[in-house]
Amino acid sequence: MKAKEFDACFDAGEDVTKYLDLNKVKRGGQEIKRVNVDFPVWMLNSLDKEAGRLGITRQAVVKVLIARHFQAAS
Repeated sequence: MKAKEFDACFDAGEDVTKYLDLNKVKRGGQEIKRVNVDFPVWMLNSLDKEAGRLGITRQAVVKVLIARHFQAAS
């Protein structure tokens, strides 16, 4: 199927999922890239305390705090 035909089907409200290979679908911006960050010991202690309180990993706490910051900024 050509792109114009696909667009026409979509615009007509037809179910176009039968033309898609959903096994290869990826959500944009969700790729993982490892980074290294140095924290002072007092901050690691605070992160570990919060992680223990929430029952999650230190890494998860860092991700949640950063995500909250960016959501609040937008």
